[in-house]
Amino acid sequence: MLEIPRVVDNGNIGPVNAAQVPRFGGDTTFALLPRLRDLRDLAPAGTDRTAEIKIVGAPFDAGVSYRSGTRFGTNHVRQSSRLLRPYNPATDTSPFQQVQVADAGDMALNPFNIAEAIESVEADAMTLTEDGASLLTIGGDHTIALPLLRAATARAGQPVAFLHFDAHLDTWDSYFGADYTHGTPFRRAVEEGIVDTEAICHVGTRGPLYGRKDLEDDRRFGFGILTSADVFRQGVDEIVDRLRDRVGQRPLYISVDIDVLDPAHAPGTGTPEAGGMTSRELLEILRGLRGLNIVGADVVEVCPSYDHAELTGIAAAHVAYDLITLMADLRAGR
Repeated sequence: MLEIPRVVDNGNIGPVNAAQVPRFGGDTTFALLPRLRDLRDLAPAGTDRTAEIKIVGAPFDAGVSYRSGTRFGTNHVRQSSRLLRPYNPATDTSPFQQVQVADAGDMALNPFNIAEAIESVEADAMTLTEDGASLLTIGGDHTIALPLLRAATARAGQPVAFLHFDAHLDTWDSYFGADYTHGTPFRRAVEEGIVDTEAICHVGTRGPLYGRKDLEDDRRFGFGILTSADVFRQGVDEIVDRLRDRVGQRPLYISVDIDVLDPAHAPGTGTPEAGGMTSRELLEILRGLRGLNIVGADVVEVCPSYDHAELTGIAAAHVAYDLITLMADLRAGR
């Protein structure tokens, strides 16, 4: 087998060395990072290395209500991440140098049984974090966020704060009698008591609703709402200040539905809405959360069949990279 040169920094095994191997060749892992299963073989003899941050795919879209295809989003985001580099100038840190990061591959989820798939996501998330690792999950549709929140709360030992970046509320009750879909996870999360209702907020919402009751229910659950228009009118810095005030230092889970971005920036998604945030606004808001106690995150709803010129995949890859940076900075005490 050919030996693939990698960037090794601070003892951490990083991406394939793109100065020696073209980025467009070789295995497709997130940011060309090592596979979790290969870490032991790649580590120096006599050492047993694991990952402090794990990236896992959840290729599942049986919960979608409109355009399907996000089951293919996990590998699309990986492919779009090939151009990511080890140093993040926005934070002046190198996440892959600070901690060991690895791609854990994909969860095996039943595409015909939503209940079973939800159970599998929760079980796999618990297994992947049993050694104390942080988890970034790439979907898949937003149904997967509910079991990921369950796992994050179980690990934190308390209901977690929750920031939800999305065009939609995702707090509806049911679709066609189905209680578990990509539009219902956060109503279920409130009902199950797995989120701290003093510290939950939607960011980037917009578009028509079924009725005023949607907003009334949402307020009753405890959610704050910062719409895409709020981001535009108030600016990134004020939005960041409001989010930081709301969350404090509680254990925090972040979920990013890529349709929070305007279709001009992310056309490849299942339920696009006009008037969304720009990629720059989303990335700057995420960077403004540096130092918060992030215990897990996901990026979901990337639908490659609608992704013209790979815009959505690239945006999602950069969002994931900045979320990894936040978790690495936290672990490194930066």
